[in-house]
Amino acid sequence: MEFRASHRYAPISARKARLVVDLIRGKHVNDALHILRATPKRAAYMVDKVLRSALANADQSLEADMESLHVKQAWVDEGPTRKKYRAAARGRTKPIRGRTSHINVVLDDNQ
Repeated sequence: MEFRASHRYAPISARKARLVVDLIRGKHVNDALHILRATPKRAAYMVDKVLRSALANADQSLEADMESLHVKQAWVDEGPTRKKYRAAARGRTKPIRGRTSHINVVLDDNQ
């Protein structure tokens, strides 16, 4: 069975989050959790929460084999961009793009 979880509108750019998601794709859940705890990137905290949420969804199901869960799919999509402006030299403005992303994780137990 498949178990999924997502974090929508995560306040981090998709490019930065993809670096972390690429580390856990295809790994066993325990290995993925260890990797995320040891990764010194800000996105690792957010991906860890999504992975734990998918693990909790699997735990709720009575048919899941918790010992054989692995990360089947993990991907990051771009979310909406918050646009703000900051004062710059000579009376101009500079745009600030606050990028967001949608982090998705799918677990599978290979039954």
